[in-house]
Amino acid sequence: MTGTKLSRRKYVKVGAGLVVAGAVVAGYYLYTLMTGSKNVPVIPKDDPRLHVEDMKYPGETGDVLAHLARPKENMRLPGVIVIHENRGLVPHIKDVARRVALEGFLVVAPDALSPLGGTPEDADEARSLIQKLDSQATTKDFVAAVKYLKTHPQSTGKVGCMGFCWGGGVTNQVAVNSPDLKAAVPFYGMQPTSEDVPKIKSPLLLHYAGVDERINNGIPAFEAALKKASVDYKIYMYENAEHGFFNDTSPRYHERSAKLSWERTIAFLKQKLET
Repeated sequence: MTGTKLSRRKYVKVGAGLVVAGAVVAGYYLYTLMTGSKNVPVIPKDDPRLHVEDMKYPGETGDVLAHLARPKENMRLPGVIVIHENRGLVPHIKDVARRVALEGFLVVAPDALSPLGGTPEDADEARSLIQKLDSQATTKDFVAAVKYLKTHPQSTGKVGCMGFCWGGGVTNQVAVNSPDLKAAVPFYGMQPTSEDVPKIKSPLLLHYAGVDERINNGIPAFEAALKKASVDYKIYMYENAEHGFFNDTSPRYHERSAKLSWERTIAFLKQKLET
């Protein structure tokens, strides 16, 4: 495992006028394509630079529906799993998968609701269905995505995972349950139990919203367990941002925090998966 193990608290405050030395700008230009409409993706499905398809891979519960995206060039790439919020595999998450793909990754965004027929159009129905999922089987479906990407003929064999909200919590669980994972980036995700933390082998980049008491209450115990287990991790706290700040289709979208967390995420994934 590459990177430096951190033994002290690494909270980075995002304030007005903050200048980040050496900030990575890869991917930043994508946000300039935003039209302001919540119905217009940043990267459309027919972007000529990408190969995009809706596909299936074998999981614990059967075939798992997923959105796959990669650059059109025929080359081997690191793999990245993108895990959705509690609304299921909505167009926004497919869009995020395509944004990651344009950064030079083979990306799969699985649909956790595959055992129940896939994500419905109604968001309230999707949230209700998410609550009916078996958590252990769901985690195994996403761990199966690690195997799928690791053994994909266009993969380098290195796989990372990122997820948002509910998917941030699942990303933590994938880190606990997949020793093959090489990088994990949970956005404001529910933390694993302290007893499970020593099972984590991948480095972690943890994004949290400053205005998110329920999730943030779990940070101290999580960090203490990470230190004790000598897990490679870094925490960023985004002040004035709410839970869900990355989602640019949501009223809680916080542009400054979303852009900065994106830059940090892409830099982290490239560092851990391309070296």
